[in-house]
Amino acid sequence: MNPKKGKSSFFKKLRYKYRLSVYRDQSYEEVLNLRLSRLNVLAWGGLFTLLALAIVISIIVYTPVREFIPGYPDENTIINSYRNKQRLDSVEIELARRDMYLENINRIISGKEPENYDNIGDTNKNYDDISFTRSVEDSLLREYYKQEEKYSVNPALSRSKLGGVSHMHFFPPVKGLVTNSFNSVANHYGTDVVAGTNEIVKATLEGTVTMATWTLETGWVIQVQHENNMLSVYKHNAELLKRVGDFVKAGEPIAVVGNSGELTTGPHLHFELWYNGIPLNPEDYISF
Repeated sequence: MNPKKGKSSFFKKLRYKYRLSVYRDQSYEEVLNLRLSRLNVLAWGGLFTLLALAIVISIIVYTPVREFIPGYPDENTIINSYRNKQRLDSVEIELARRDMYLENINRIISGKEPENYDNIGDTNKNYDDISFTRSVEDSLLREYYKQEEKYSVNPALSRSKLGGVSHMHFFPPVKGLVTNSFNSVANHYGTDVVAGTNEIVKATLEGTVTMATWTLETGWVIQVQHENNMLSVYKHNAELLKRVGDFVKAGEPIAVVGNSGELTTGPHLHFELWYNGIPLNPEDYISF
């Protein structure tokens, strides 16, 4: 038999067309009619097999279904393994230090000089080749903040360098008429300023709100802690706009002028300044 003829007949068989017809059982009406070859069936079967494999692999890789495969670790197992590895490394270092400690005790008893074991675990690290360089992004960031400080009217940026209250620029909390000035003898440690209805109370310096609460005598009170141990207190407010922990800038609204509390005769702001625990006269530093 000629092998070439056998090969050609095999490929011809693959390309032979077959007709697949589907009929209804009762009426013999033709429902489906397909012309197929063995080559078509193999090609479409292979394509569907590859597609099914891709879908199954995707489900296993990208969904939690993979955790149901025997031997595949879940997320908690991976985390615990990593933590156990860290603990094991720590135990190995501690055991090495203990062995070195016992060895040093033996050396001391024998009259020999003990060895240094403080750097066990880091003996293979070499820090001689480390070079510290400043990146372009870091230089640009430094230049940006340098320009911001240059034109900033906020004294908090230079306060730590200059020091003292005289170098601070206080923002007026409200603009109005002073009806009761500072008087330490009469235990009046602030300034009462009458302002318009619903006037906004502003922070005199930037800082962090350390108290925002209600008291029976002074009503709604908010307190801001500033740098250099400076503290500002705002009392008798109608409403507080900030909460404890909020960072505020100089001139930022923090409350609304009100008439809350028992020790008040009308809508006004009672404003106090404290420096290193000592009350200051706000009128010496602020023009209301």
